[in-house]
Amino acid sequence: MRIGFIGDIVGRPGREILGKHLTQLQQEHSIDYTIANYENASHGFGLTEKNCKELLGYGIDMMSGGNHSFDKKEILTLFDTYPLIRPINYPESTAGEGLFRTTLLGKEIAIINLMGHYTMPMVDNPFTKIVAVVEKLKSQNIQHIIIDIHAEATSEKRALLYLLKEKVSAILGTHTHVGTDDLEIVDGCCYVTDVGLTGCRDNVIGMESDVPIHRFLTGLGGHFNVPNNCKSILQMIVFELDDRGQCIQAKKIKLYENKQKTITKALL
Repeated sequence: MRIGFIGDIVGRPGREILGKHLTQLQQEHSIDYTIANYENASHGFGLTEKNCKELLGYGIDMMSGGNHSFDKKEILTLFDTYPLIRPINYPESTAGEGLFRTTLLGKEIAIINLMGHYTMPMVDNPFTKIVAVVEKLKSQNIQHIIIDIHAEATSEKRALLYLLKEKVSAILGTHTHVGTDDLEIVDGCCYVTDVGLTGCRDNVIGMESDVPIHRFLTGLGGHFNVPNNCKSILQMIVFELDDRGQCIQAKKIKLYENKQKTITKALL
């Protein structure tokens, strides 16, 4: 089976480039199932029902979140209706689930959203939490396990790889919006520290640059805005899993607004 994973979708530019190109990419690369991170999809913060329907309509099969999952309060009513998850290490009483199960090509797949500790909201320890979750899935004979690790610190993501590399199919980093060049397959596990944003590429992490610059110069914050016009990029990891749930090949696709495309294969 071949899975496509899209990192943080940032605002309208991210949604628009997906609307224009996702279907074609799915066909060109024989993608069976597409996962995306929704937490910045609506005006850069959270997800509305309108944009949820829009993204699913473009061919995304399910979506994971992060520290901005709850910025739009209407999401509290969406978890029961749409294929959405939030970080699994939020308290159990928090709305939504952190684990999504589906069947693809006769195999049960588990998709997990996990959030790191550094600079993030107060959540349960991601490492002890994920070990228990993966052990339970393995006891149920589920071999195809995919993790979206939404974290600021690269060390947390890298440590997760070496903690779980022989037990899960893929560990895909999100949150920083800056794509890393370390896509690799380690002991059957597809890994990248950060997939990178899908949205504006000529500003600051997909947002207009004036507010971040002002904050760095003065220490005073402001509201980040997604530009109306910008140069955009679509970034996606495509990885293939065998019947045992092990990754056998992977590649990173970067598609620009001018249709220029680069493809980088994973280091084996």
